[in-house]
Amino acid sequence: MEGLYYYLGAIVNFSQDETVHYKYIVACAKALVGLMKNDFKELERITRESQYYPAVKVKDFLKSEAKLADPRPLINVCDKHDMVEELTQYLYGKSMMKYIEVYVQKVNPFKTPQVVGALIDAGCPEDQIRSLVMSVRNQCPVEPLIAACQKRNRLRFLLPWLEARFDEGEQDPALHNALAMIYIDTNQLLVPTVRREIPTLHSSSTGTLRDAWLVQLNLGSSSAPGGLCDDEAIAVTNDNALYKAQDLDLWAKVLTDENKHKRALVDQVVSTALPSCRNSEAVACTVKAFMTANLPNELIELLEKIVLRPDSEFAANKNLQNLLILTAVQVAGAGDLPEEHKGRVMEYINRLDKFDGADIASICVSEGLYEEAFVIYKKFDDKKAAIGVLLENIRDLERAKDFATACNLDETWSTLANAQLNAGQVADAIDSYVKAKDPSEYIRVIEAAQNADQYHPLITFLQARRKKDFGTQEARSVIDTAMLMSYARTNMMSELEEFVSSPNIANVEEVGERCAEMGMFEAARMLFSSISKHDKLASCLVRLQKYADAVEAARKANFTRTWKEVLVACVDAEEFRLAQMCGLNLMIIPDEIEELMKVYERRGHFEQLIAMLETGLGTDMGGNSSGIFTELAILYVKYKESKLMDHLKQFFSRMNIPRVIRECERYENWQALCFLYVQNDEADNAALTMMNHAADAWEHTEFKSVLVRCANPENLYKAVQFYVEEHPLELNDLLISMSKKEGMLDHSRVVVLMKRKLPLIKEYLEHVQHHDMKSVNEALNTIYIEEEDYEKLNASVSTYTNYDQLELAGQLQKHPLLEMRRVAGTLYTKNKRYGQALDLAKKDKLYKDAMHVAATSQDPELVEQLLRFFVEVRQLVISSGFSSRAQVEAKECFAACLFTCFELVRPDVVMELAWRNNIMDYAMPYVIQVTKNYTTKVTLAAEERLVDVRTGGSAGDGERKEEGGGQEASGGDGSAGGHGCGHVDAGRSSHAYHGWVARARGPGMDAYSQMGGGMGMNMGGMATMGGMGMPGMSVPNMGGMPGM
Repeated sequence: MEGLYYYLGAIVNFSQDETVHYKYIVACAKALVGLMKNDFKELERITRESQYYPAVKVKDFLKSEAKLADPRPLINVCDKHDMVEELTQYLYGKSMMKYIEVYVQKVNPFKTPQVVGALIDAGCPEDQIRSLVMSVRNQCPVEPLIAACQKRNRLRFLLPWLEARFDEGEQDPALHNALAMIYIDTNQLLVPTVRREIPTLHSSSTGTLRDAWLVQLNLGSSSAPGGLCDDEAIAVTNDNALYKAQDLDLWAKVLTDENKHKRALVDQVVSTALPSCRNSEAVACTVKAFMTANLPNELIELLEKIVLRPDSEFAANKNLQNLLILTAVQVAGAGDLPEEHKGRVMEYINRLDKFDGADIASICVSEGLYEEAFVIYKKFDDKKAAIGVLLENIRDLERAKDFATACNLDETWSTLANAQLNAGQVADAIDSYVKAKDPSEYIRVIEAAQNADQYHPLITFLQARRKKDFGTQEARSVIDTAMLMSYARTNMMSELEEFVSSPNIANVEEVGERCAEMGMFEAARMLFSSISKHDKLASCLVRLQKYADAVEAARKANFTRTWKEVLVACVDAEEFRLAQMCGLNLMIIPDEIEELMKVYERRGHFEQLIAMLETGLGTDMGGNSSGIFTELAILYVKYKESKLMDHLKQFFSRMNIPRVIRECERYENWQALCFLYVQNDEADNAALTMMNHAADAWEHTEFKSVLVRCANPENLYKAVQFYVEEHPLELNDLLISMSKKEGMLDHSRVVVLMKRKLPLIKEYLEHVQHHDMKSVNEALNTIYIEEEDYEKLNASVSTYTNYDQLELAGQLQKHPLLEMRRVAGTLYTKNKRYGQALDLAKKDKLYKDAMHVAATSQDPELVEQLLRFFVEVRQLVISSGFSSRAQVEAKECFAACLFTCFELVRPDVVMELAWRNNIMDYAMPYVIQVTKNYTTKVTLAAEERLVDVRTGGSAGDGERKEEGGGQEASGGDGSAGGHGCGHVDAGRSSHAYHGWVARARGPGMDAYSQMGGGMGMNMGGMATMGGMGMPGMSVPNMGGMPGM
């Protein structure tokens, strides 16, 4: 159904097929077993908006099958397709008045007339309908509402609403007509007064007022007897529902079955006209007319209004009271009394007190109304006739007994006693005989009492009878025996004991045996005790639950059968202390121990059996035997696990461990089983048991200690899988503890086992990574990549080398996280894949990393490629029209690259790129440094040559030295990769040279010397790669440079 719901939901908004819409509504309703809020909104929406579903079919489905707690979908359907009356009757029948109120107040107030009509038809109380109409106020249409109520003869309850609309200034003619009719009908105003009070009556109301005036003229006090316009007045009253107490001559015309307004006329006369009448003749004539027309039910309603009202002038009228009761009796006897009038005869009898009691009661008896007749006799104090009705007609002995108790007359008690004895109510009959003081029927009474097992009343009767002459000896024996049995059967032990000790001729032993057979063991105890029958006495004491006395009797008897009988009884009665005394006596007999244990076990008293065995351990009955310890352990396994572990820990060396292990397996006591396995040196079985039954047997610390002792290494890896499934949070601790024992775990196999769950053992892998195993390194690297922990990943790839570095770099190269791609660049750099590292850095705009890769590679071509890349980036920035700041950043990167890769850059390439791209200012520090380096080399060469000249060296030597100096200078150029060139050594040589030049050429060279010293720029003193001696220039990773 849910699939159908989703399928139809996708097409219903585009379909005009009735079946699709209907099936979708059904699917919505049936998919909402829990009435989810969103699905209910969809059901409410489709019923409100759809134009294509079959209205009647959907309405029937929502009413009968959907069973919705919220009927809004049904309201939508019925409102949309004009089925408001059926909707109203359904909601009222389901006690959903609040939804009816919401419908007429907020959904469609214009449907209020239909709702009101349906509520009237459904029998809704007028107060609720009036409250509903008042809540709608002026939103309800006036004329349809009045028509709906007038059609059902219920116009009067709209009076408050009509008056409210009239006070608001409503000018609707239907409103004024309705008000006028109600005022005239209720005698509040005459027609002329209505004209004055409602001056805005529409002309359409003229006929209504004229008809009402006609009725008043015909029926008013000024009308002539006989009426001049009888037929016209009747027609007017019928047409306009204006019914008053009319003249008696008109009753024959209006109470005929042909008059379609007969019911309305009767209702108005009963409810309004006659109760307000003060004319006794009019009342009598009206009652006679109803009787003549054979309208008993209507007559009852009429008489109720007249007689039962406390303010009525006719309430104490004897004839009317007789007539009311007799009419009700007649209708009740004929079975024609409506359901709402059931019990009205009794109500009239209780409420009225002026009628003829004896006559009415005899009529009630003849009509079968016995209860009413009894009440009348009782009310008029005729007790004999009353009890006669109870016994002969009603045949209710209990009520007759109550009535006799209330009367307390000997004749009533005697009559009642005979009736009770005939009916088999022996106890009540005996009680009635005693109260009547009539013991003459003692033979019948004894026989009936014995047959009915009524011994208590019989004792009372026999005590009264024994005070008289008993007659013969045989009769006295019968009486004494009956008396003794009666005491026994009624459990009157003190009286029985007194009777036995007193002179009597009863057969005591026979009575005792009968008492025992019948279960009267207390009486039997007294009888057997008197004749010293200890064996029978013990049995009686057991059945009397006097177990202590029974144990004492068994001790005196000292028979095995007696001990067993008392033991079973004490166990059944849960008198375990006494049962233990019996059991300890039976434990002396070896053959009885098994049966003794069965007595307890079959009844489920395991704790008491265990307590008895624990007590027996300290006696001389084999308490030191291993079998007792074993049996007690098995009992603990079966019934009391809380004591098992303590017992095993204390006495495991004194019991048969394999047998206890079998019982632990049978009863699934896994914790004890593990303990016994450990004590029996079966560590592998203990570990497997802990894993197979972890909920009961597993404990982390104990499990670790057991695993260390396992002989089968496969159990270690089973333990790993077990921890993954059951206790993943403790897995690392387990693995670390096992890894401390050298050679215990194969770390590669653990990684393979945990291939899909590597994050669970991250801590363990980090603990064993110092072994630099490939599987461990790759597993950790995989975890770091999944967790995007680039710091730990960088540390791992930097510290350990036993893994496929290029494969990892290729994997990280496509990672969405920038820092991960930086790690890939580091791996490429470590593996001398400088081109891939440089491309990756440029792609991610990590220009600082790119410069570092180019400098590390010692490849001038890569450096030149990077310089040209920065120039191209600058050109792209200029052509794209980005900010001057972006251009400055590109130029700064160019300058920083010159500094970082100073030894690898060719000056001609730098000059060309700077000149062609108008960035000479950013290349100038490099040019100055290069010039400084070459100047220093030339100066050194010149200095060496002058030294050779002064020493008088030959020209050839000078040439050789110069040639050597040139080679040296050239070598200096070639070794520019050394960071000291042009910074420390060149600077120190420059100072020496400057001093020599100053001495040779005079003071005029100082300024040049200072300038030359300044042109060195002290490149080695720059704090950052992007400094180059230029204020404010830095080389970030240029992530914000456009187009890069």
